[in-house]
Amino acid sequence: MNHRPRKRFGQHFLHDPNILEKMVRAIAPRADQQLVEIGPGQGALTLPLLKAAHRLTAIELDRDLLAPLQTAAAPWGALTLHNVDALRFDFTQLSSQGQPLRVVGNLPYNISTPLIFHLLAQASAIEDMHFLLQKEVVERLAAAPGSKTFGRLSVMVQYRCAVEPLFDVAPGAFKPPPKVASSFVRLTPFQPQRHVAVDEPLFERVVQAAFAQRRKTLRKSLQPLLTHLDFNAAAIDPGLRPEQLTIEDFVRLSNSRSSAPIGD
Repeated sequence: MNHRPRKRFGQHFLHDPNILEKMVRAIAPRADQQLVEIGPGQGALTLPLLKAAHRLTAIELDRDLLAPLQTAAAPWGALTLHNVDALRFDFTQLSSQGQPLRVVGNLPYNISTPLIFHLLAQASAIEDMHFLLQKEVVERLAAAPGSKTFGRLSVMVQYRCAVEPLFDVAPGAFKPPPKVASSFVRLTPFQPQRHVAVDEPLFERVVQAAFAQRRKTLRKSLQPLLTHLDFNAAAIDPGLRPEQLTIEDFVRLSNSRSSAPIGD
């Protein structure tokens, strides 16, 4: 397929056959599953997935890639293409008869974080996600409490998903090669949730406010949202900094506020 990668779409096409084989093995696609690929590009991952599963839905923003993809896929299975922005796409509409989605993709670095948040909001319709991302992003996704990389992204993703980094990918595996290393990661939504925030918008605001000023203590960064009574109810020291809390701590802290009497 003769297509020049476009910078505005963040296109870095994967071409290393060994990496592609490892990715397909990790995904382990089957014909009875609902596979969805984000950003199929030139079809490097699309075609081996189709060979294994015989059907695939793909979300591709670059319209110039649609016809060549459809032609290349024809011998291997049924490819359904949606020429839309994945950041605005309702993935739940693809989950037919309650069958959860298996979402995969080599995600453009410039949209990976907002796209993950977009998918987390639809996690009830997703079985798992396999993404090739900037290595630094995967490190943040998987970071443990107490580490320098543990932050808002870590909390919000680990609240909904188990995070499993699988393997690293060097820049030379792409055309054109990016300036940074990549990692392949598996995100598996918890079904059911391990920890449940009673008021999820409040939980999100608490996490965001805490890490927006991560050098400050929770007492200071969360002052507009929580009182000392909320910290007492959650049994959390307000003198701690946000990276010292676990996912469960953040949930308990937001639940202490959402369960407080009106007017408190």
